[in-house]
Amino acid sequence: MAQNDNLAVPSGDNKYVTVFNDPVNFNAKHPLHNSWTLWFDNPGKKSNANNWEQSLKELITFDTVEDFWGVYNNIMKTCDLSISSNYHLFKQGVKPMWEDPANKHGGKWSIQLPRNKTMSDIDNIWLYTMLACIGESFEYENEVCGVVVSVRKGFFRIALWTRTADNQDMAMSIGRTLKKSINVDGQFEFQPHHETKTGGKPWTV
Repeated sequence: MAQNDNLAVPSGDNKYVTVFNDPVNFNAKHPLHNSWTLWFDNPGKKSNANNWEQSLKELITFDTVEDFWGVYNNIMKTCDLSISSNYHLFKQGVKPMWEDPANKHGGKWSIQLPRNKTMSDIDNIWLYTMLACIGESFEYENEVCGVVVSVRKGFFRIALWTRTADNQDMAMSIGRTLKKSINVDGQFEFQPHHETKTGGKPWTV
């Protein structure tokens, strides 16, 4: 995340009061390297490729640490979402769709987590996933487009979308960092959005 010497403070105010000093009356914020947009959708059982986009809702865009926590603390937690729901956190200007120019040549790292084993942990897992992204934890940060948490009847899915899908070294670096950041048991698998790879085993970490 951004360093303290990059605090954003209202002009004319010569005293920095951060959220850590005063959670209510702070006047200084810590800028993020990128602006991020949170999206939500719950298309239901009758969704298809033609009407899915209609269910996709842009909730809010933020660009500081404090605004991130303000959003996170005031939205429904993942464990309380209904079946078929998805949260998407993507860099501003990138839609959480394969067809978006930033995504169309990319792929995703994903892992499925059984609901009966991870219900009590999924909120923290999703939180750590988001923090890894907005905190610039990845060596190839420009490759990261966004992350998704999906709620299904038998499992939760965490996915990280990348800009490209043809550089194994970059992809593996991102996958290893993601797995370390959220500290879950299980195997992540990388898959291009459009199956451009032929033959061979999928990349895994």
